[in-house]
Order: sequence, then structure tokens, then C-alpha cells
Amino acid sequence: MKMSTNCIVCQEITKKYKCPKCLQPYCSLNCFKEHQKTECKPLTKVDEKSNLDDNPTIFPPFKTEDTVHPAKLEQLRTCEPLKQLLYNPHLRTFLQEIDVAPNAWNAMRVAMQEPLFVEFADECMKVIEPPTEDDF
Repeated sequence: MKMSTNCIVCQEITKKYKCPKCLQPYCSLNCFKEHQKTECKPLTKVDEKSNLDDNPTIFPPFKTEDTVHPAKLEQLRTCEPLKQLLYNPHLRTFLQEIDVAPNAWNAMRVAMQEPLFVEFADECMKVIEPPTEDDF
């Protein structure tokens, strides 16, 4: 699974780095330094304890039947099996590639063909939607 975007400075295809302020991709330290000479809009951080409905984010939240409440997402942070999976550099590479993919749906479709990523997704779902007796 190889996904990439173009460097904001030199337009070379890259997936290596993102500007910490505007999240635009760049390919090298030289391009990062060049990008820093221009003014980029920093991302606004949302208070970690805020409710999804309370504060607007960079991308306005919209709810669907699949929307996961932030409190449930916060539970992922303490999931030990998930933490163990994230030690795998191959999985982290998949996640980084999905993060910078121009077509996230396509990237997810490709990732779901990888057993390691499926195991990661399953662990996430165990936290978000724990299995019930009806599931067995």
C-alpha cells in the first residue's frame, strides 16, 4: 500500500512529514525550512475535555449513526492490546499512509486486506462497541 501526496514546497511526491502547524506535507528539512519562511495557518486545538457539540473544530463535526462519542474514543488510549499492536512499525506505517492518503476510503479498503490492520481495527471495535451476548 503506497499512498503519497506532493510536497508543499517542491511538489515532489512524499509521505514523510507534515508541518506541525498546517499539516501540509513536505519531503525534507530543506523544504520544511523553506515552508517556515511563509506564513501558514496554525490548526486550532480543541480542549481535550470538551464535548463534541460544544466547540467547533477545524472540520466542523457532523453526526451520523456511526459517530463515536469522544469519551468512547478516549478509552482507546488505555487499551493494552491496542498499545501492543501499535509497537509494530508495519502497522504504524499503514496508519501514517492512511492519514496522508488523498482518498481515505480507498486507503482503508487496501488496509483492510492486511491481516495486521484488520487485527488493529478489531481491537478498536472491541473498545468502541464491546461484544454482547447476542453477538455469540
